Amino acid sequence: MAATQQLEGRMRLPMSRWRIAWLLGIGVLINYFDRVNLSVAHDALFATFGMSDVVFGYLSGAYNMTYCFCQMPIGVVLDKFGIKRVGRVGAFLWSIATFAASVTPTLNGLFGARFLLGVGEAPTFPANAKAIGYWFPPRERSLSTSVFDSAAKFASVIGVPLMGVVLLKFGWRWSFAMTGLISFAYFIVFWRVYRDPDDDPELSDAERSYIEQSAEAAGDRSGADEPRSSLWRLLSQRKVLGLAIGFGSYNYVFYLLLTWLPTYLSFALHIDLLHSFLYTSVPWIFATFTDLAIGGWLVDFLIQHGADANLVRKIVLIGGTAFGLGIVGAAHAHTATRALIWISISIGGLSAAAPVGWSIPSLIAGRHDVGKVGGIVNFSNQISGIAAPIVTGYVVTAAHSYAWAFGVSAIYLVLGIAAYIFLLGRIERPPEFRLGTSGV
Repeated sequence: MAATQQLEGRMRLPMSRWRIAWLLGIGVLINYFDRVNLSVAHDALFATFGMSDVVFGYLSGAYNMTYCFCQMPIGVVLDKFGIKRVGRVGAFLWSIATFAASVTPTLNGLFGARFLLGVGEAPTFPANAKAIGYWFPPRERSLSTSVFDSAAKFASVIGVPLMGVVLLKFGWRWSFAMTGLISFAYFIVFWRVYRDPDDDPELSDAERSYIEQSAEAAGDRSGADEPRSSLWRLLSQRKVLGLAIGFGSYNYVFYLLLTWLPTYLSFALHIDLLHSFLYTSVPWIFATFTDLAIGGWLVDFLIQHGADANLVRKIVLIGGTAFGLGIVGAAHAHTATRALIWISISIGGLSAAAPVGWSIPSLIAGRHDVGKVGGIVNFSNQISGIAAPIVTGYVVTAAHSYAWAFGVSAIYLVLGIAAYIFLLGRIERPPEFRLGTSGV
């Protein structure tokens, strides 16, 4: 009865916090339009610039290079200057970068635009993890996180076919220009809408009280006088390292498929370019569903109805990553149907684990350290994001096959599962995080 009354009380609350979740989700969706348009333009870029598969691998990783090396500094910047200011600057920079890519006359210019894109989009995921920690109590964080995380998958559902049609009709430069216009529109919306809860005039007293009291009941609300942990101290924490290694393995497979899936379907399975764009959306539809339904809704549902929060999150995190090993099945598929089934199993499992992973920084770190922990985790992610397209380019060029490329990703996933089990341990804030030391 008490649980029913609490649920009814939550349903009567205003829903401003979900407005923020959807705002963050739209931002990620647009981020990934920027990322997939390069894979869609693969053949057109070959014709324009005369590049090889190896050069394309480096071009695909160029964005991740600056994105990666900005991660730990951006975590410090976020914790110091806040989500609102850093998010505005980032959205503006990535808009400029996308426009620049559409007009560059040289391959070096295209590399430069991708480097700038990485700088502009670097704050996105650490900032989103921090924002979710501000706006949502722990029992709602999986679903709210899945709103923005699933957008990374859904971008390929609509982005690849959309960019593909624009490219085939008008050329690759117009597909980049269209993304630039969408990005600039988001910059304006983010500027007008996003505020932290303490600074949002549209947040009702009832909803503010609900967020704060729910967090305090879960032992999750850090005081304003809580000491900050230094970046270097956080790097020495087993839980942070376990999360970073495990999430890195997920992102390796994610970026392998994000950058090479249309080309894999075209090259290995001899599907024409237009159909490869359309078929690419199939695994990403499934991934969007598992992200929202399993990693988001189901996790929060079970926790809100009394299940052990640590156990639920660990099962989905480790189990979903284990399903990622389905990528090995795609290595030996000889038809499009079989390949898409195995790839859907792989990316679907990983996508179910992803929102749980992105909710963890706000669960294991203090309020003042979430940005830094998110930056550390995303640094590991982007090392994988750099490596995946480049390693795949070399392996496919050498072996004329994707089997070994998929095999490398499976080995990495096994290491990631081990890191979740032996390093991350229980998903809770350890006592030593309450004794943080001042520092950068």
